[in-house]
Amino acid sequence: MLDRLRIATRKSPLALWQAEHVKAALQAANSGLEVELVTMTTQGDKLLDSPLAKIGGKGLFVKELEQGILDGSADIAVHSMKDVPVHLPDGLHLPVIMRRENPFDALVSNRYRSFDDMPSNARIGTCSLRRQSQILARYPDFEICVLRGNVNSRLAKLDNGDFDAIVLAAAGLIRLGMADRIAHEISADVSLPAVGQGALGIECRVGDKDVMQLIETLHDDKTASRLAAERALNARLNGGCQVPIAAYAEIDGETLDLRGMVASPDGKRILYSDVRGDVADAHSIGIRAAESLLEQGAHELLSSLGIDV
Repeated sequence: MLDRLRIATRKSPLALWQAEHVKAALQAANSGLEVELVTMTTQGDKLLDSPLAKIGGKGLFVKELEQGILDGSADIAVHSMKDVPVHLPDGLHLPVIMRRENPFDALVSNRYRSFDDMPSNARIGTCSLRRQSQILARYPDFEICVLRGNVNSRLAKLDNGDFDAIVLAAAGLIRLGMADRIAHEISADVSLPAVGQGALGIECRVGDKDVMQLIETLHDDKTASRLAAERALNARLNGGCQVPIAAYAEIDGETLDLRGMVASPDGKRILYSDVRGDVADAHSIGIRAAESLLEQGAHELLSSLGIDV
């Protein structure tokens, strides 16, 4: 068993919390284990002036961490799974998916408790086309404004009066001890969550048996099955930040229920799918849900946004 482990991590408060969370869990389970955090700056951290959809998507937050694992400067990376592209670099895999935190979006506002309380021309801050499309579908007169940066910087812009409200992942606020900033938890019926939202994954080198033996105790089978379905849908649709795609799976007993969504950025066209099946068939459920969306016209919608399905 290894006695030393290096975790590649971004420098943002939330990324550091995630890495520290894994460090603490591993050290609690392995007496004497030394864990080092190897901090890195990713392209996503540097390019803060443009929407993610225009600069390459959420994969910009993981590339440097993955390179660190491949070149041997780190052993693992801890990712927010909603930031992990559907295709991983050769030589790397995600053997551990940790138990999911609150997967929903959160409305954060200093003046309003819900979207319904806001004026028709309210300014809403978000960098997510998925959130944008679903908000505009219900509130077409809202002004959606690009908001990027870490959680603290986004909250600072809200507190400075730049927005009437902002939308963040509830999980991030909870993990940073800021649950009191949540004015309203947005249900999946209003804003279907992002693929993998609320879950952490641990990436490492394929065949690194010592590392896999060390981290396997953190794996959660139910969360892994839910994400297998969600990521299968996303992969079939060639999803990314360039188009609003959502997928959210729930498990009841041995049944997995996956809801999927594809939309136009302006929210004027939204397609939904809902497929159920045995938990053991999570991947195929994701494919079936994607095919349902394609049959409804998602192919044309995606093609119009430059996505080849």
